[in-house]
Amino acid sequence: MSDVYHLKTPVSIEDIKPLRSGDRVIISGYIYTARDAAHRRLIELIDEKKELPIPIEGQVMYYVGPSPAPPGRVIGAAGPTTSYRMDPYTPKLLELGLKVMIGKGKRSKEVKEAIVKYKAVYMAAIGGAGALMAKAIKEARVVAYQDLGPEAIRELKVEKLPAIVVNDMAGNDLYLEGQKMYKSIDDATVKSHIPPPLV
Repeated sequence: MSDVYHLKTPVSIEDIKPLRSGDRVIISGYIYTARDAAHRRLIELIDEKKELPIPIEGQVMYYVGPSPAPPGRVIGAAGPTTSYRMDPYTPKLLELGLKVMIGKGKRSKEVKEAIVKYKAVYMAAIGGAGALMAKAIKEARVVAYQDLGPEAIRELKVEKLPAIVVNDMAGNDLYLEGQKMYKSIDDATVKSHIPPPLV
């Protein structure tokens, strides 16, 4: 059974240093949303050495484009988007001190290497449970790129947002470990069903 860790944002290297792939994490505090269009604009500002609209160092970034908020709610469904879309931009943000990313799916080799180099973690949110994730979001406001609509950068106040560590700063990868585990189980199952040789 993996451990459960509680993180309060913003986070430091010491906060996330104990985390290992497979650990369950509960996050509270302020986090930021950004998808590929917003990432592209952030990187353009970085390349132009201009001020960014949000802090990066020690922050948590959630890859999500929430649906419109229904009456009486602060946000609509807020399930994660596919993380590989952010891969071309992620190493530069990690270099600037981004510490936690939340999304779904695998990351590129370059991103995983940057996670180790800059001491960060990548987590998976609960895919297909956008309404459940939205319940952890208590406040939401657009802080940059309003013209992007659902892909605008939002600041979210979250309480007990659940996630699972996929890639940790030690280089572990939950998806690769899972494949190896199930392969070993499958191999053992096959071997157990091979009849003994005839003599």
